[in-house]
Amino acid sequence: MTDRPIRVLIAKVGLDGHDRGAKVVAAALRDAGMEVVYTGLRKTPAVVVRAALEEDVDVVGVSILSGAHNTVLPKIRQALDAEGLDDVLLLAGGTIPEADAQALAAAGTVDHVFTPGAPLAGIVETLRQSVAEKRAAAA
Repeated sequence: MTDRPIRVLIAKVGLDGHDRGAKVVAAALRDAGMEVVYTGLRKTPAVVVRAALEEDVDVVGVSILSGAHNTVLPKIRQALDAEGLDDVLLLAGGTIPEADAQALAAAGTVDHVFTPGAPLAGIVETLRQSVAEKRAAAA
C-alpha cells in the first residue's frame, strides 16, 4: 500500500554506545510524519533484521561510529536479502570515510550514507524520494 506512512527502523549495532545522533535523526523523521522504531543500543545484525521484518519497515537506518561499518553493514544487507527484504532501503549514518561510503554504495550494500552534519531536512527528503521510487517500482 503506497499511501501508508514511511516506516523506519533506526538501529545501533555492536558495542558503539553513542546514540545521540540516532535519536536526533529518529526525532526528525518522526516530526516529518514517518513512523520510527528505535532498537536501542548494542544490537546484533540478526536482531536488527528480525525487527525490520516484524515491524514491516521501508527503511533500516544504522548509526555506526565504531569503525565497523565495512563488517556490520554487509552482514545486515545480506541478512535483509536472505529474509526477502531486498526492497528495504539500508541507510548508514555516522563516521564513515567517503571512500568507504562510496564502496559500500557501489557494492549495493547501502542505499545512502549520511555523515555527521548532514542536514536533517536532506535526510527526510532523501528518504521520502527513495521510498517513493521503491514503492513505484513495486507497483
